[in-house]
Amino acid sequence: MAKVAFILLCHKDPAAIVQQAEQLTAAGDYVSIHFDARAKKEHFQTIQKSLKNNPNVCYAVKRIKCGWGAWSLVQATLYAVEAAEKSFPRATHFYMVSGDCMPIKSAKFTHDFLDANDRDFIESFDYFESDWIKTGMKEERLIYRHFFNERTQPKRFYGSYNFQKRFGLTREIPHDLQVMIGSQWWCLRRRTVEWILNFTRERKDVMRFFRTTWIPDETFFQTLVRHLVPENEIETRTLTFLMFSDYGMPVTFYNDHFDLLKSQDFLFARKISPEASDLKQRLGELFADDDAEFAISNEGRDLFKFLTGRGRVGRRFASRFWESESTLGRERELMIVSCKKWHVAKRLLATVRWHTNFPNIEYLFSEQDTDLPDLGGIQTTIGKRTRHRRALMRMLFDYYETDRLLVCLDPANLDLIQDFYNDRSRTKLLEIECDFSDEYLLGHATRVGLAGEKTPQETLDQLLPTIRSDIAFETDQIKDANFENHFRIRQSNSVEQNIPQIAQFLSIPEDKARIVAETDHLFSD
Repeated sequence: MAKVAFILLCHKDPAAIVQQAEQLTAAGDYVSIHFDARAKKEHFQTIQKSLKNNPNVCYAVKRIKCGWGAWSLVQATLYAVEAAEKSFPRATHFYMVSGDCMPIKSAKFTHDFLDANDRDFIESFDYFESDWIKTGMKEERLIYRHFFNERTQPKRFYGSYNFQKRFGLTREIPHDLQVMIGSQWWCLRRRTVEWILNFTRERKDVMRFFRTTWIPDETFFQTLVRHLVPENEIETRTLTFLMFSDYGMPVTFYNDHFDLLKSQDFLFARKISPEASDLKQRLGELFADDDAEFAISNEGRDLFKFLTGRGRVGRRFASRFWESESTLGRERELMIVSCKKWHVAKRLLATVRWHTNFPNIEYLFSEQDTDLPDLGGIQTTIGKRTRHRRALMRMLFDYYETDRLLVCLDPANLDLIQDFYNDRSRTKLLEIECDFSDEYLLGHATRVGLAGEKTPQETLDQLLPTIRSDIAFETDQIKDANFENHFRIRQSNSVEQNIPQIAQFLSIPEDKARIVAETDHLFSD
């Protein structure tokens, strides 16, 4: 059976470290601790004293001062790995964690998973070909020597960098290495760890190279594993669930994230808030529960994007720069159908298309595969359509040689609706209000990745009211905008009540409007 040696890098909160070590070793696993030498000496002594009777705990062969982005983080890891490799000969896997990490599965689940998957788990993407680095230095991390820490010695860091760049003092990457990059939270088999330790002793040139690279904790182990281990024995992923905000900062998990974390396809999660005492207690109990069952839905990242998106400016989107120099034309009429249930709007448009002679286009700002003519490339992506929406509309009017055009927009696209209303053209809006059952909202959440077949009921119970409230909020925003020529039909209305609204919106006789209102199964799901 798998036995894990956890490589624990930490620098604060000795009581939490003791609790974490006791928890991880309770199921027969091991912990090797490197406690940052920058921390208070008495804090480290507290850890040693509290864990002195635990035979499954050891300490890095040497404590050093660690700095973000510096070689010291890799060196501290190597010291802890060396200690674990010597102290725990029965350890089959070595798993890198921090003081902010906690298990989100039981120990039994973890052991069974590792037994069933004989491979190394580490993110390792090609350094130069992948887009793992989004901004900042890339090649410069490797070809120049970095002796100073950017955060603590910024003047020296950039002074040294600019001096080397000015005089062309570049260096070669070791010729037999393909540099890889990825998350530092890995899980490696014992054989792989032994190969790495032997490599560090034999290849002094590689060690000299990485000691002066920038942020080597994202490249050192990732490169060596790819160099030493057959590709079919590596799974390019981390087993630690972590997310980053739009600003590149790690997302912190709190007490109400238990169900979300438990359902993710990972073994650990980072970062757990130090104040989330209830979450820590529940995860600790979960780790010790051999009978725990797990329904993996893995919707965490999409759910996080959805929930955080609601808190931005305008509740849903930050303000955007829209083009203002173009207009559709005073003589033109743009008719907008707004409906959250896209299939309902599409049925209505199909009937309108059959019984009128003016063109209509479905959700062109929401669906990539909307049927559009070739307009020279502006129509190729949703991003281009949105950025140049007035120009796009003007070209569609010209292409169809019409002064009346009907389009569908999602109610969430209030900014687009508002922008078209601000144009000199005549704009009309037909809002279709539908009824939403819990079953439909659940299907919607599944379609957009907020939930899965195995999402816990507790998560769904919290999610459905949020989605329902969000839909109601969008409707209220449209009402509050007080648009002119705003018409509305409802699923709860009779056909007779909807006919006048359709007739006025389309400027057609009521007998034709009746045909539209009586569209077969118009509101069916």
